[in-house]
Amino acid sequence: MSPPQAERHPVLDDLTADAQLVSSVLRGPVTGREDVRRVVDAVGTFYASQTPTFVQDIGSRLVLEYEATLTSGEELSAAVVVEHNPDGSVPRVSVRMSPLGAVLSLAASLRERLSKQLPETLFI
Repeated sequence: MSPPQAERHPVLDDLTADAQLVSSVLRGPVTGREDVRRVVDAVGTFYASQTPTFVQDIGSRLVLEYEATLTSGEELSAAVVVEHNPDGSVPRVSVRMSPLGAVLSLAASLRERLSKQLPETLFI
């Protein structure tokens, strides 16, 4: 019997080496596959629940909208645009979130979690 295959992430497993993430919870872009993964993985730990509300491929972009509840109990809405190269690789991910209170709460949690691993200038 062969070992179980790890499930591929539909975006993170296709990031280019110099991929870029821009987000409402950051002051500037995060660049590089590992750092983008680090931020996305960290943000996921602050979600108590996440429910997709819209998913569609539009040309070379994947557009995803979702509603989430943070572990703090705050409600959050997000729109994600994932850009794809012709070969399927992902050079850029953009995540816009609201309302502002939930964004600031998430940004503070992210700063606390990653400020020793990423440049301080990235954090709100």
